[in-house]
Amino acid sequence: MLYALGKSLGSEEGFGEVKACLTSVLAKLVIWSLLSALLYHLVAGIRHLIMDMGIGETLEGGKLGSKIVLAVSAVLIVLAGVWIW
Repeated sequence: MLYALGKSLGSEEGFGEVKACLTSVLAKLVIWSLLSALLYHLVAGIRHLIMDMGIGETLEGGKLGSKIVLAVSAVLIVLAGVWIW
C-alpha cells in the first residue's frame, strides 16, 4: 500500500495506474480482508484494555466480552465492505 501511495503521488500516470489496479475485484477483496483483520484486532485490543481496568475478568465476563467482540467486529467488517464496494 505504501508503494501504491508513492506511485500515485509521483505522477498523474502513476495515479491512473494505481486507480485502475485498486478497482479490480481481487484488490478490493485483499484490502477488505486486511481491513477486517485490523478491525478485529482493534476491537479485541479495546476489550483487553477494558479487562486491564478490572472489568469482565471473570469466566462469565470473558465469555460475554468475546461475544461482544465478535458482534461488534462483524458489524464493523460489514460496514467496511460496504465502504470499499
